Amino acid sequence: MKDTNSGVYYGEAFNLDTVFNEKMVWQKYTSMAISDSLNVQFETKVKEVCKVKGCWMIVELPEGEQAMVRFKDYGFFMPSDISEKQVVLNGFAFVEEMSVEDQIHYAKDAGKSADEISKIIAPKRTFSFEASGVLVPN
Repeated sequence: MKDTNSGVYYGEAFNLDTVFNEKMVWQKYTSMAISDSLNVQFETKVKEVCKVKGCWMIVELPEGEQAMVRFKDYGFFMPSDISEKQVVLNGFAFVEEMSVEDQIHYAKDAGKSADEISKIIAPKRTFSFEASGVLVPN
């Protein structure tokens, strides 16, 4: 974590280069095949943070979609109180097929009910992001 005038960095600090907004990243995600990736910076709103130890986040995308954010080499974690805050992510956007087992793991971390978890029965195409750094602006 590195505190600056512009905010707090978690993971690697980075220069703000071309920062995409959610709509620009969404256009990229929708044209990607499973296993494609794109090095990008984008600003978005945090919807949820792992309640266990801050080891993942879910961020907002257009059209009601979301992206699962994990942190490079699990080298850092996020505070659990940043839901609804804007952040700038630096790293790789990619599309993957998430297994039922992984979906259940994340649902348990998020404190979902047994009823919600029982409805997870098939792999799903997901939008993901591996962040090497995250800026939480002041």
